[in-house]
Parts: sequence; structure tokens; C-alpha cells
Amino acid sequence: MSFRDLHYTDELLLLPNAWDVPSALAFYEAGYRGIGTTSFGVAASVGHPDGGRSSKEPTSRLVRQLRTLPAYVSADIEDGYDDDPDVVAEFVAGLGAAGINIEDSTNEKLISPSAHAAKVAAIKQRSPEVFVNARVDTYWLGQDATVSATLKRAEAYVEAGADGIFVPGASDPSDLLQLTGNIPIPVNVLVVPQLSLAQLADLGVRRVSTGSLPYRAAIDAAVDVAQKIRSGSPPPTATAYPEMQRRLVDFSAR
Repeated sequence: MSFRDLHYTDELLLLPNAWDVPSALAFYEAGYRGIGTTSFGVAASVGHPDGGRSSKEPTSRLVRQLRTLPAYVSADIEDGYDDDPDVVAEFVAGLGAAGINIEDSTNEKLISPSAHAAKVAAIKQRSPEVFVNARVDTYWLGQDATVSATLKRAEAYVEAGADGIFVPGASDPSDLLQLTGNIPIPVNVLVVPQLSLAQLADLGVRRVSTGSLPYRAAIDAAVDVAQKIRSGSPPPTATAYPEMQRRLVDFSAR
């Protein structure tokens, strides 16, 4: 089964997003065979804010590290880290990921649909086997955040060869139903707290990404450990050191 095939099974695809090797190994050990990266988590873990193309080098390094993991890796590459479609396509070709997310915004502003479509087309021409998840940032940025504007952008990316459409921030059931009903390829959203995976599947969603939520929750959990110890409360349970070490030893030996 290919990474593409995972989007067409009877079950909705839940794609957890890792920010480093240990988090990817933990998701793999939990049974996930498709794992994404998170640009926020990757950038933040090396001390950079998200956006501004700051995640390029750490994302490239992480994907290279994960090549030996027997799981499909989809890389979040922001806007492709360049305005030139050919430069973006060359970067993706050398990345070695099974899939990529690529945003139609730069520096928190939407770019023209034609400019983004050109990037999608260049990637597919250079690397037809890569699953291109074209991200529409209308809802995420609150810019042209309507179904009609989103569909217009999605149509351009589908025509350019996109394999999936990612609409982070879309959460209203009525909007989701219209989006999935009019986009002929798999639609991806972020976790919607008020909707279960089953409900999202009923609305036609084919893929749900956790985004930076696991990373942010991990940071909160780390602080909670210190707070509990300081207050005299029993510390929370955690994966044992020998088990974490085993994962890394096995991974290093691949």
C-alpha cells in the first residue's frame, strides 16, 4: 500500500505530526505508518519561530534521518521555501519524503492561486510519485475565508496536479460538507475539537492532521512534571528510559 492509498481506504487517515526523531518513533511504535512533520514544532524545537522559511534546514535534516523508518513521511515545507517553482521542485525532489504539504501563503499573506499552482505543477512534473497536499490558507489566516474563495483556489491546485487539498482552520460542518462535496480529491483538515473523526468522515473529510498540537501538548506536559514535583504531588507516569533508549538504539542500527 502506498502513501496515496492510505487516503482511499475505508477509514479516515489520521496523520500525527512529529517534530523530531523520538516523537516520530513514538508515533510509529503506536502503530502509525504515515507520519507528518510540523513546521511549527520543528522550528520551535531548534529555537526559531514558525514561518519565515525558518524550518527548511531542520525539516530537511529530520526527513533525512527518518528515511530508514519503515513508515511514510509527509513533510510540512511551509511555502516551499522559495518563490521560484523550479527551485521548490528541486528541493522536494531531493527531500526524499513520500508526501509534502505546501502552503499558498508567504509571511502570513495569501499568494496568488496561479503562483501556488505553478509550484504544485513543477513539483508533480519533477516528482510525480510525491503526494502533494496543496494547502489553502484562507480559513487559517482569515483572508478570503469563504467556501467560494477556498474552492476557487482548490480548483486551480487540482488542475495543477495536486493529490490532496488541505484546509486548516475550516471547522464548520456546513463549510466542510461543501468543500468535500466540490473538491474531487482527498480533503485534509486539522483536528476539530468539537467533531470526532467519525463525524469528520461523515462530512467527507479523508485526512486529519494533528499539526503542532502534540508538540504543544508535550511542552505543557513537561512543565506539568516539574510543577507536580515542586508541589509534592506524585509525578505522572511516562515511557520508561530503557524503552526510549531501545527505540533509539534500534533506529540507529537501521
